[in-house]
Amino acid sequence: MPQDYRVLLYYQYVPIENGDQFAKEHLAACKEIGITGRILVADEGINGTVCGTFDQTEAYMTMMHEDARFKTMIFKIDLADHNSFKKMHVRYKRELVNLSLEDDINPLEITGAYLNPKEFREAILDDNTVVIDARNDYEYDLGHFRGAVRPDIRNFRDLPQWIRDHKEEFLEKRVVTYCTGGIRCEKFSGWLVREGFKDVGQLHGGIATYGKDPEVRGDLWDGQMYVFDNRIAVPINQVETVVVGKDWFDGTPCERYINCGNPECNRQILASEENEAKYLGGCEHDCRVHPRNRYVISHNLTQEDVLTRLAAINEVVTQ
Repeated sequence: MPQDYRVLLYYQYVPIENGDQFAKEHLAACKEIGITGRILVADEGINGTVCGTFDQTEAYMTMMHEDARFKTMIFKIDLADHNSFKKMHVRYKRELVNLSLEDDINPLEITGAYLNPKEFREAILDDNTVVIDARNDYEYDLGHFRGAVRPDIRNFRDLPQWIRDHKEEFLEKRVVTYCTGGIRCEKFSGWLVREGFKDVGQLHGGIATYGKDPEVRGDLWDGQMYVFDNRIAVPINQVETVVVGKDWFDGTPCERYINCGNPECNRQILASEENEAKYLGGCEHDCRVHPRNRYVISHNLTQEDVLTRLAAINEVVTQ
């Protein structure tokens, strides 16, 4: 299948005055170029993933590099066989990544040491180094570096408290961290330094850069990398393929993410098409019988159909 599109992943911490106005102007410029995607703008910088044809993405990168604030910006480029976004969104927010700190971290002033892919691979293999995944639990469950610590968090803002709860396990060791493209680690690693961790490193450019490095070639990464666009998952390891994702319902190997059919739950779970149908797209019984279950509605299932499928998994609707 021809790969006629490119996906650009990027960020840059740099002061942006009148960020709200910049966001509006930037949206107009993106629409004129014709790209789609999701971009966040804050007074502290910009973070985005956009998609378009070769010419469109070239035009966007040229436009950004012509702005003195973004002239050194690094773009991570993936090929794609279809557009990864339906629309173009540019939103202004108070901060690019939310750690919910009373005293925020400025990565331009404090951050962990940058590690290139080769140095990060060496860190993974070092028994005296702790590798912490700075992403959310559902991202980890799809794929992660071998032996990395999985913080039990649903949101990035919960990470500082989780670290404080486990601080004694890591404080005297070298700590390195990683995330998708590097932006979360910029703040998180700086926070670790401020918390008193003595030797802190971060994977520069994130997993996306590690997977494309010609020497490392994604080695020691298991599973796939979760991405926040229509692709959902992308391969990283060019050396070997290891599936780590497990189906929510039966624990079998799985790399297919769905959202729970209950819109009030919306939990992301790994599930095969067969199990999604078997369990009506709901992560638990209450979600399966929810009156607005999206799976039931989209498949035009009757009440009799629902009761039949529930009976097949030994569940009933209680009055």
